[in-house]
Amino acid sequence: QVQLVESGGGLVQDGGSLRLSCAASAGSFSNYIMGWFRQAPGKEREFVAAISRIGTRTQYVDSVKGRFTISRDNAKNTVYLQMNSLKPEDTAVYYCAADRSISVRATVLGYDYWGQGTQVTVSS
Repeated sequence: QVQLVESGGGLVQDGGSLRLSCAASAGSFSNYIMGWFRQAPGKEREFVAAISRIGTRTQYVDSVKGRFTISRDNAKNTVYLQMNSLKPEDTAVYYCAADRSISVRATVLGYDYWGQGTQVTVSS
């Protein structure tokens, strides 16, 4: 069982930045692909970004490419999402998730463990 705890959400103005963190309880954190997802009110949960086990490969949804950066520190059992140039349409609850598979994937289905989420609100 892996417990994931997100932090770093908040209220920011259009064009601002936030850095989300997700701390994992797993002693074998480096065995998991890590992903970030988001869910806006009335919408389905969607993929945002994912990173391979040792951080050599990343994948992003098109709408955040060039603005968001996913990274991880396996020594600290933590994955990050740096969000720059935020837009009101980025407003959502952001979740991190862990996947035991070997390939980075951009789908909600297949991730094994989920955090409780952190709210990000971007005001116009």
